[in-house]
Amino acid sequence: MAVLLQDVLKAQGRSNELSALPCAVVTMELQRGVMGDLASFPDLAAVAKSVGVPEHAGELAALGRELHIPVVHCTAEFRSDRAGTLTNTPLHTTLLRNPAHLLEETPATELIPELRLSPADIVLPRRHGVSPFTGTNLDATLRNLGVQTLIVTGVSLNIGVIGLCIEEVNLGYSVVIATDAVCGVPLDFGQEILTHSLRLLAILATTAELLVALRSEGASGQDNL
Repeated sequence: MAVLLQDVLKAQGRSNELSALPCAVVTMELQRGVMGDLASFPDLAAVAKSVGVPEHAGELAALGRELHIPVVHCTAEFRSDRAGTLTNTPLHTTLLRNPAHLLEETPATELIPELRLSPADIVLPRRHGVSPFTGTNLDATLRNLGVQTLIVTGVSLNIGVIGLCIEEVNLGYSVVIATDAVCGVPLDFGQEILTHSLRLLAILATTAELLVALRSEGASGQDNL
């Protein structure tokens, strides 16, 4: 498993250097008001804590910065007047009854502290929908950075992470999911989604396996400088 990213390269007939297939670490709604200390979804927060999602995502983000891999945070936030946001789903209808839910420029929209937000990180908020590509600068940002493979972390496997991965594939990216840095509710349902759906779209690997793979790729890239 330590050569997962190298396997992606080999499948595309490319070299084993990290620079040959630039990747980014992407987090999905790892925010205080989603699954942190101010969570609107306490069950999700509990599952995320049990799996170790905050710590594992933080580890991947930290190594990404060390290796000069882009770290991109996809967040959700809303205006107080809800301008630009439709309540066109049962989820939004319920959540937006709370006027304080993920209100922009409030602590609820902040990233969880385990991510240790860095000035080098890129934060891309959205105000509508359930996944982060449509109507945001995410795709243009990743393409301008030369990114081709996305290492996915975050919540949840019920909706958001599924949408993120499908959009990534449709836009031509390769996808790697850190299986212990994502979760859904209930826990077993999230695992079923990984096993029966997302494994058809993405490479699945634990954070430990990805850390080894990334360090190996980084060392290989340094050796070829």
